[in-house]
Amino acid sequence: MTILDRDDTHSPAAPSQPVGTGRPLPLRVAVPLAVAAGLALLVAFPPYGVWPLAPVGVALLAAAAHRRRLRAGAGLGFLTGVALFAPLLAWTNLHTGYLPWVLLSLLQAGYLALLGVATAWVSPLADRVRWAWPVLTGLLWVGQEALRDRTPFGGFPWGRLAFSQDTSPLLRLAALGGAPLVTFTTALVGGLLVTAAWRAWAAARPPASPAEGSQDADGGRGVTSARRWAPVAAPAAVALALTAGGLLVPVATAGSGATTTVAIVQGNVPRLGLDFNAQRQAVLNNHVDATIELAARVTAGQERRPDLVVWPENSSDIDPLRNPTAGARISQAADTIGAPILVGAVLLGPGPGQVRNAGILWHPGTGADLDQLYTKRHPVPFAEYVPLRDIARMVSKQVDLIRSDFVPGSTPGVVRAGPAVLGDVICFEVAYDHVVRDTVDGGAQLLVVQTNNATFNVAEARQQMAMVRLRAVEHGRPALMASTVGVSGFVAPDGRVSDATGFNTREVVVRQLRLDDGRTLATRLGWWPEVTLAALAVAALVGAAVLRRRQRVMPG
Repeated sequence: MTILDRDDTHSPAAPSQPVGTGRPLPLRVAVPLAVAAGLALLVAFPPYGVWPLAPVGVALLAAAAHRRRLRAGAGLGFLTGVALFAPLLAWTNLHTGYLPWVLLSLLQAGYLALLGVATAWVSPLADRVRWAWPVLTGLLWVGQEALRDRTPFGGFPWGRLAFSQDTSPLLRLAALGGAPLVTFTTALVGGLLVTAAWRAWAAARPPASPAEGSQDADGGRGVTSARRWAPVAAPAAVALALTAGGLLVPVATAGSGATTTVAIVQGNVPRLGLDFNAQRQAVLNNHVDATIELAARVTAGQERRPDLVVWPENSSDIDPLRNPTAGARISQAADTIGAPILVGAVLLGPGPGQVRNAGILWHPGTGADLDQLYTKRHPVPFAEYVPLRDIARMVSKQVDLIRSDFVPGSTPGVVRAGPAVLGDVICFEVAYDHVVRDTVDGGAQLLVVQTNNATFNVAEARQQMAMVRLRAVEHGRPALMASTVGVSGFVAPDGRVSDATGFNTREVVVRQLRLDDGRTLATRLGWWPEVTLAALAVAALVGAAVLRRRQRVMPG
């Protein structure tokens, strides 16, 4: 006889009810666990950075949704999502009001609601096969992220489990399978933790009724007290060994090619907020003046002369190709420092009412190099362009603050800067696997992230730096992030950050880097780790459906 969820009807034919032995946790326990799961996941991310709490959060949600009805699983997952995303994305409401923040947070929480449904759905598999639960947990997290990273309007990968592991031994796994493998392993560890905790709870609780006899919650016979801790200790020990084992994955500590000296110029803005764009001449002047000051230190022998200077996104929101004054100022900076400058610029066109968010190489003496120009491929919906504008206007008239839609580029950001081939991505693009990988496949030796954090805060900047660290390890490349206001800095191929700047400050940092042309296993495999894991997640959902059907037709 099947033992059903305590919150369900006891009819074996009731729709959507959990199938399998044992009972779910009481709702009075499951609801706080779901909220605690979201908060644990939150604290795992920068600026807190307590990475061990990521698998703990995964374990808490898995325990809360296990053996529940699908609706209950959805509700518990949604609670976890709100507890995670509402504070994680709080920087989105600093200057745009509460509505965009609330809508984005609820949308992202909806994906964790789907994860809660999936967790409840595969419960029979987790009950039937003793070691299935950890693997199922890892697969479902990868599947959820694969969907969230792509939908709607190209997706929003912020808050991926992998991005919480920037100081964890598991970060090294990015060199083998990229962000999907790091997410899978983090969630797998969480699945091992919940397996251990659930068995400890099952062994400690008395049988609910004589019908249960001496069966424990995993469907097995009761165990003697001498053996009680074996099924608890084994998954916990594997979780610890798996986490520590990340340290055994070999990663490069430095590039193996030629050396080059790179300067990051963080010019700062007169004041934070959306109106930084109204100060665009002052922002451009800040970056020009900071570069000229660097040239003076070079002349005085106080600083090494750079081979390349990187300015951040929006360092010239005046189109320097059409505005002679802006172009002359950038040329002044390039001529004075005697090195090419990668300028983050807003370019008008190609059509009326359209603009491009671009990185353009500016040479001393000759000016703009139109052959080395990267246009952002993944503009941010409702921030850089407005899809379904008429419908969006019904929700909020603030969408009309975006008067010109940014047009996406069509080619990867491979910029040949003379001393180095750059893999240029702009702002949020660093969160998208394929955007970064395409530059490495195109020959990039140094990963460059141009960003503008003037409309956000230091928490958002540190979350973005965590993504840069993962990309450096994933592709075995030195990397850097150049921000208008911070945080800027260099990242070694093993993920170590050097010369990180403060927030809302004007700073220039210079570092000699060793470039790299090699390809990690993750680079060679490309999208296959994610495709394989997501396909296995779908297979698990199908397998659970088959098992549920078989158990429902069994005689009571």
